[in-house]
This record gives sequence, C-alpha cells and structure tokens, in this order.
Amino acid sequence: KSPYEAVKEANALLIITEWDEFKELDLKKIKEVMDNPVIIDGRNVYDPSEVRELGFEYYSIGRQ
Repeated sequence: KSPYEAVKEANALLIITEWDEFKELDLKKIKEVMDNPVIIDGRNVYDPSEVRELGFEYYSIGRQ
C-alpha cells in the first residue's frame, strides 16, 4: 500500500521513523483521506506550527 492508502479513513497517523519518504508526504492529501486528522510524531519530523496550520491535531515527543 501507498502511505495515502494506509491512512485512508484513519483516526491518527503515528510517525516512528525519520525516513525521507515520510518526511516528504503531501500532508494536504493525507488530511483529505483521514477520518480524524491527528499526527503523533515520535521522531519530530514535522514542524508543529506548519502541521497545525494545515488543520491537523499534532503531538510530538520530547518537545515543549
């Protein structure tokens, strides 16, 4: 499956790797296919303010 197929109708996206393919996801497209746009970023891959501006509920690990 593609990342976009994997998050279709998902309630949350959990990021647990820093691989470039996940850093370069089209977050607008991700948001369109998710039921509940929540990202839990365990590797601090994304900028919190940018992700929240796109309409995601965003949680990161180890940031204040």
